[in-house]
This record gives sequence, structure tokens and C-alpha cells, in this order.
Amino acid sequence: MPLLAMTFASAVCVAVVLLRIAWTGQIRYGFLAWNLFLAWLPLLFALLAREHYRAGEKPGWRFLGFSAAWLLFFPNAPYIFTDLTHLTSRYFPHFWVDLAVILSCAFTGLILGFVSLYLMHSVVTRMLGRGAGWLFVAGAAGLCSFGIYLGRFLRFNSWDIVAKPAQLYHGISSVAAGQHVHQGHFAFLALFATFIFIAYVMLYALTHLPTAAQLRTTAYDETESPTTA
Repeated sequence: MPLLAMTFASAVCVAVVLLRIAWTGQIRYGFLAWNLFLAWLPLLFALLAREHYRAGEKPGWRFLGFSAAWLLFFPNAPYIFTDLTHLTSRYFPHFWVDLAVILSCAFTGLILGFVSLYLMHSVVTRMLGRGAGWLFVAGAAGLCSFGIYLGRFLRFNSWDIVAKPAQLYHGISSVAAGQHVHQGHFAFLALFATFIFIAYVMLYALTHLPTAAQLRTTAYDETESPTTA
């Protein structure tokens, strides 16, 4: 059901982008469809990693490879939120329409990323325990924020680790050394990591709400249990 829902949401988002292009005659936001495709990749790698994970067995090289690929592409999922910057460069006559289009794609991408994080979180929890699982989530949120920063401000892509390894290394080194990085960028890194972590925690809590059947069972147990004097 979640996979069908995300597929439906993605199809609607792409249709909205195409309708916007047909309505305005401009392909300005055509990149949203590509960014949404990239947001599916971490979910794909997370599914493959979980498929190659077997409880009680030492993780194989395929599991490690898919896990690394997941971490590499994970920032692409929430990255779409930063596309809101395109609405601030100048005045647009269709501002509210464009805002709704971007937010629809961004929210869909965020859910795709969180489902992939949930899969990896569950695997780490089974392997190392509950505490390590939440430390993994916090670390993934921090690395995701850094990956989004590299994409938005330094204009790197996930595949540049293969296509442009030297430039990527120098870019990361410059950030680590504080070169060409002002205070607002550090605030972005901290706040975006916090946003990802808090949003995931809330989604995690929602997935653990009791179902209607569980509520009925609890109510039945309470009414049927004998009282003691």
C-alpha cells in the first residue's frame, strides 16, 4: 500500500508539472520531474539492501554496496525543498501555483526518503539494537543535510563521487576548512539536519499509532477483565 501511494503521488506530481508547462508554455519547472526520479533512487537501494540482509548472518558485500548507494543518494529525496529558492529570485505571476507544484513534489520526495530511511533504520536496529538504530538516524540526518548543502550551494551531484572525485574532494575540504562558508551556511546545515530528524521522528510515531482493531481489543480486555476487591 505505501508503495502504491507513493507511485500515485509521484504520477500526480509529474502530471501537475506537465500541466504547468502546457499552461504557461515554459519548461521552467521541468527539472522537478527529474528531481522526483532521483528521490526514488534511495528507496530502490534501501529495498535492495533489505533484500540482501539476512538476520543472524554477516552482511555481504552486496548489502554494504546497496547501503552505501542509499546513503549517497538519500539527500536527493529532501533536496526538492530547496527548490523553493527559485520562487525568490524574481517576481512570478503564477507564484501560488508554482508554490503548490514545488511543495507537492517536495513532500512526495520527502516521504520517499523517509520510507527508505525507515527500511535502513529497521535493518540497523535488528543488527545492532534500538539505541544504535536511532544514532544511525541522527547520523543519516546530518550527512543528508551536508549532501543537500553540497548540491544546493556547491552544485555537486550524487554521481560526482565517480564523475568528479577530485573536485568533490576539494569542495568538501573547503567546507571542512571553513573556506567560502559564512555563518548562514552552518546554520543551514544544523537546521536542515534538525528538520529531517524531527520530521522523521514524527512520521515514525504516526506509523506506530494503534490501529482500530487494537483499540477494540484493548477496550474489550478492559471491560472483560475481572475486578479485584
